[in-house]
Amino acid sequence: MATEKKPVVDRRDFLKVLGISGAAATLAGCGNTSIESGVEKVQSYVQPEDFVVPGNSVFYASTCTQCQSNCGIMGRVREGRVLKLEGNPNSIISKGKICGLGQASIQVQYNPDRLTTPMIRDGESLVPATWDQAIKVINQGLGKDSQISGDEIIFLTNGVSGHQKVLIDNFLESYNSKNHIAYEALSNRVGETVRENLYGYSNPVQKVKDAKLIVSFGNDFLGSGVSPVFMATQYAQFRKAPRGTLIQIEPRMTLTGGNADRWYPIRPGTEGVFALGLANALVQHPEYDKTVPEELKLALKAYDKYTVGEITGINPDAIGHVVAMMWEKSPTLVLSGATAEGHKQGYQNAYAIELLNVILGNVGKTVTPPTENPFPQMNPINASYQSLVNLDNQLNTKKTKAMLIMGVNPIYTGPSFVDIKNKFKNVSLKIAMVTQLDETAEMCDVVLPLLSPVEEFGTHVASYQPEGIEISIQQPLMEKLHPHTKSFGDVLLVLLKERDPKNYSKYPDYYSYIREAVVKSKPVFKSSMTDDEFWDSALMNGVLHVPPKEAEFTKIKLNTADLPKAENKPLDVNYPFYFVPSIKADLRDGKHANLPWLQESPDPMTTVVWDSWVEIHPKTAEEMQIREGDILEVKSSMGSLMAKAYLFPGIQPNTISIPFGQGHSSYGRYANNRGVNPFKIINPITDEKTGELALFATRVQIIKTGNKEKVVKDEGPTTLQQGRKLVVTMAADQAELSKEV
Repeated sequence: MATEKKPVVDRRDFLKVLGISGAAATLAGCGNTSIESGVEKVQSYVQPEDFVVPGNSVFYASTCTQCQSNCGIMGRVREGRVLKLEGNPNSIISKGKICGLGQASIQVQYNPDRLTTPMIRDGESLVPATWDQAIKVINQGLGKDSQISGDEIIFLTNGVSGHQKVLIDNFLESYNSKNHIAYEALSNRVGETVRENLYGYSNPVQKVKDAKLIVSFGNDFLGSGVSPVFMATQYAQFRKAPRGTLIQIEPRMTLTGGNADRWYPIRPGTEGVFALGLANALVQHPEYDKTVPEELKLALKAYDKYTVGEITGINPDAIGHVVAMMWEKSPTLVLSGATAEGHKQGYQNAYAIELLNVILGNVGKTVTPPTENPFPQMNPINASYQSLVNLDNQLNTKKTKAMLIMGVNPIYTGPSFVDIKNKFKNVSLKIAMVTQLDETAEMCDVVLPLLSPVEEFGTHVASYQPEGIEISIQQPLMEKLHPHTKSFGDVLLVLLKERDPKNYSKYPDYYSYIREAVVKSKPVFKSSMTDDEFWDSALMNGVLHVPPKEAEFTKIKLNTADLPKAENKPLDVNYPFYFVPSIKADLRDGKHANLPWLQESPDPMTTVVWDSWVEIHPKTAEEMQIREGDILEVKSSMGSLMAKAYLFPGIQPNTISIPFGQGHSSYGRYANNRGVNPFKIINPITDEKTGELALFATRVQIIKTGNKEKVVKDEGPTTLQQGRKLVVTMAADQAELSKEV
């Protein structure tokens, strides 16, 4: 019998394959040799007998992939089925907690609309196929004999990290390509760019618990922020004695605004002007007058409180009140958020807000440098709206021959003025990898069914790392439900083996690849355990930690050219209302609208469920004779939507809002034909500096249709008495409370 010759892999290729080069490459000096030393017979980690303990639950650590926070979780498994998720106490990010979005991820697993077999295009429709048939179609375009190279191939994803990102980059490199496009509809790139230019880090650590006063400009850090579970834990400590104070400034009240001690409604897009009004008042005080250059100090004089009040719509006296609190409650922390950054001058707004941290001396105290990741290849790729523009430009050239898509749905989230849908026809081979068909997957030629997040292995690195570096380990919590589904890593390995058998034929599956990569990184963690012990420990804990290192900011650049203009914007008589869509903590950009728990979960500010609605201030509604449930047409220059009116006092009188997340046409029974999609009426306005879409700069008009429907809300039980007088109530002014207590 002939024996198969084992390919030889050199050290450089080995490190690149495993995504542990760079700073971590020093591990080669610690006794690790060639890739052959890690060869083993690999069996599935999930063995039924481990789970089947009748009547008893078993807990396994893994990672939540519902958002970019990558919280550590524990899955409760009984009789081989995962029943519930909890936070992993070993995780620095989740600290044993979990949010509603994370809890609902279990419904991805049991969703009746999951894709269970590959599908390939037959004329105008997709038809079920076997994996062999699907791979055959893919190999015809991308196999070992393919001549595709460079920008002729596109890999379109969200802000993927860990070894998924490493494999994608290595896959593209086999085509001499670096065309990895990362698209994020609700991108944070404006604020990240400001902080990168100002501090040298896009995501510095913001120490909420160490502040005595937080002034937040539209940063919904308790709801849809960058790491809401970690921030909620920090916020709980911030509220302990001596209790910290939170001031929230935004045009539409968010979940964080609802928790604030003071909430100031502000005219959309003028947040930077208000921040400079505060800065101007601060530098008049001797304690702060030397914190900025004289040139900048002179420029700030244009932002006196009366000018600022007229532009922002906030009472001029508010500046004095906020500045007085800043003097009294040090250290402070000033946060910039989505609604401040999503404008034509979004960069300038965020810059003015971060300038307050510099003046108040927060840099180095409540704003500190993050720890450097020893595995830079695993860092999340920067995802942005500009990537969609890049994709649009490439599709325009008609040179793209193949496109692979995972984790994004640009046909749903793309604004109507970016016509991605029709330009898909310019690509001859489009491959989507999903757990469920969506609007983008339906346009593809091959659709591959992926395992759910609780069925597969993986590693992840969150973009926001508050304490050192946490590498999150994802492992299956149960056997896969559907036999013809595969993990994203396994699909990539199959494709890579066609292109690069020398480096990848040694890995029978993604599990063996992940295990090898994790074990070979052991020297960085200075562990004395054996390889098996280290791997088992990583799975048991669900995380690997690189401890925080002391560092200082070396780059604080102040520039008067980046200040927002102190000028009133002219009224638009055709479109008199500002349009500020809200970002729900659960549905986000609509990716989670297929999960019924999240549809059923009441919006925390309005209690509306299973629908879209138009928030309008009660005074504005009274002037226009609008009542709750009236069907309104909201019209911008790009199109119109119709939804029911909801009278909401937590919004600027000249502003209206519709939540993102609904309005799907092809995303399963729980999402289809439900509500409206605000992305489709966003105007083509972008941030002047970064080119990111100005999500909150659209102007609209409201048209009453004359129709009316009941707004469906979940306000809790209203018939607790069950028709009987179980509890007697009386008005508070009639009760003698001193005797009642």
